[in-house]
Amino acid sequence: MADIPDQCSPAYEEQRLTALAGYEILDTPEDAAFDEIAEVASLICEAPIAVINFVDRDRQWFKSVKGLGVRETPLDISICAHAILQPGLFVVPDTTLDARFINNPLVTGEPYLRFYAGALLESHDGYPLGTLCVLDYHPRELTERQRFALQALANQVMAHMELMKSHREQARLIAALQTARKELTRQAATDPLTGLFNRRAFQRRLAQELALIQRGAPPAALLMIDLDHFKDINDELGHQAGDDVLVGFAALCREQFRESDVIGRWGGEEFVVLMPNTETAAANCAAQRLHEQLSRTVLLEAGDAPGRVTVSIGICSLREGCHASERLKAVDQQLYRAKAQGRNGTAAEPG
Repeated sequence: MADIPDQCSPAYEEQRLTALAGYEILDTPEDAAFDEIAEVASLICEAPIAVINFVDRDRQWFKSVKGLGVRETPLDISICAHAILQPGLFVVPDTTLDARFINNPLVTGEPYLRFYAGALLESHDGYPLGTLCVLDYHPRELTERQRFALQALANQVMAHMELMKSHREQARLIAALQTARKELTRQAATDPLTGLFNRRAFQRRLAQELALIQRGAPPAALLMIDLDHFKDINDELGHQAGDDVLVGFAALCREQFRESDVIGRWGGEEFVVLMPNTETAAANCAAQRLHEQLSRTVLLEAGDAPGRVTVSIGICSLREGCHASERLKAVDQQLYRAKAQGRNGTAAEPG
């Protein structure tokens, strides 16, 4: 247990309020578990009023209340504010004979409280948070059994609160672990430079698309894109310039292709695009739009003049009966054909 400052110091009250806030109990809805404890306290102590309350900075808030029609009172008229300064059970047999409460409006006026007994609700690190208390309209006392039972019930209130706190912390931990797992999964499927799918993730998505086509989904198109003369950029301007071009091209692809299209970095300066529900002719149109956009886009700052990047593109179709390895080989052949034709162009499989 950490050292606790003197009760009269401002530091103590701040730490007490921090401990109370840690239970996230204030202003929460009514709870049957707490209501039942208050009801049992009322029955055992034969008291018309029973309250589970917490002392906030400037108010006394009731989590559960039997016999009173309010959920909170100002702190300056709270009897429990005195109770939390006392260890163990705090009993006032007759409030009209106690100098601390004789002028309290709850004593001098409605509901004319005359008897109070409160068992401390204490945090695991020793800070008083509030009380489980019973009250009556007549002066009286509690028997030893009633005193024991009231404190035992207060202990059950704190046990329940500790359990609720543990469950919340466990839920937060699980949520954090799920978020971390999702992030790890994302990182495992993502090219760290461009943020696109990496080769393994793209192959997995390609296999899924082919499986859907086997079950009757419409044909799809596969594009393989190579940045022309990329080695010259790295050799002449350095790898940072090359990386900037790759990142810029990836961003351009995200803008040019549909949200339903799957874009991946195949390796080096090669990219792949899976276009579901797309015939080869439509994929060829998308490739032409990419060529046109590249002709208007500066991806490379080369000396005084802006440098423009061109690409070669191969296209093949994905239909029923196709296999991933064979289709990847086919699209690579079309890419090779586009390069052989002079680069900055597209070659598509017939059909």
